[in-house]
Parts: sequence; structure tokens; C-alpha cells
Amino acid sequence: MQQPVKTYTLEEAKRKLEAYCAYQDRCHKEVREKLLQMQMIPDAIDAIIYHLLQHKFLDEERFARSFARGKFRHKQWGKNRIKQELKQREIGDYIIKKAFTEIPDSEYLETFDLLAQKRFNQLTEKDKYKKRKKLADYLFYRGWPGDWIYEKSKELIP
Repeated sequence: MQQPVKTYTLEEAKRKLEAYCAYQDRCHKEVREKLLQMQMIPDAIDAIIYHLLQHKFLDEERFARSFARGKFRHKQWGKNRIKQELKQREIGDYIIKKAFTEIPDSEYLETFDLLAQKRFNQLTEKDKYKKRKKLADYLFYRGWPGDWIYEKSKELIP
């Protein structure tokens, strides 16, 4: 037996999505996916997204800025990884550039140095080439610039 699917009126869906967006900044793609999960029709989806935009529940730039700030500060991601993740959420290049203004250059470089040093101290590999590769792979995965990684790995593992 299948579970009966909950249906929503336009007003119920609006209130539910207002709460969804108020809890945490969301991008258009996440909101659209949520509405599709709720089995809303395309006209209703457009109406609800328009309502959320009008009442400032949904703001792509605000989302991108808080996303970039949060992932950099808490997960210590580099700009390459942040950009890739924002692109997956269908955020435009112009907004991505604006989001990167949330990350001060001095703090960005300092975080990279601290992260590289921390990872270097965790590595127990004896072979210097394997150790260098492990350090580089870790930093690449986190989205840091390749030239920085190359220089830092040469510096830490001569």
C-alpha cells in the first residue's frame, strides 16, 4: 500500500516555503526542488517563487554571500570549491564574484597557510613524494589554487 501524498493549497505552500527560507538562506534551485517534492504544479511554483522574491524570503545574492562566507570560515574551502558548489546551484558568475567579496584576501592567505601546515603535521608518510602528493590532494579537494599548493608543498616538504 502506498502512503497518501499530502497536497497543499497555494497559501499553505507559501507559508511552508516562507518558513523554509526564513530558517536558512536558500537559492532558487533548492526552493524549486522543494516545491517539486511537494508536487506543486508549474504555475503554482512560479507564483510562490515570485511571492518569496517580493517579500525578500528569497535572495540569490544574499544566499551566495552567506554560502561563501560560511564554507570558507567553517569548512575552510578555497574559492575554487566554493565557485564549483555555487555553479551546481545555478548561481551566475556575477553573483559569485560578489560573494567572494565576503572573503578578505589577507584572511584567505592566512587560512591557506594554517590549513596546509595543519595537514602537513597530520601526515605520517615517510616517502617525501607520497607525502607531497597527499598534502596536494587534500588542498586541491578543498578548492585552493594549484600554484599555491605547488609552492606550499615544495616549501613544507623540500
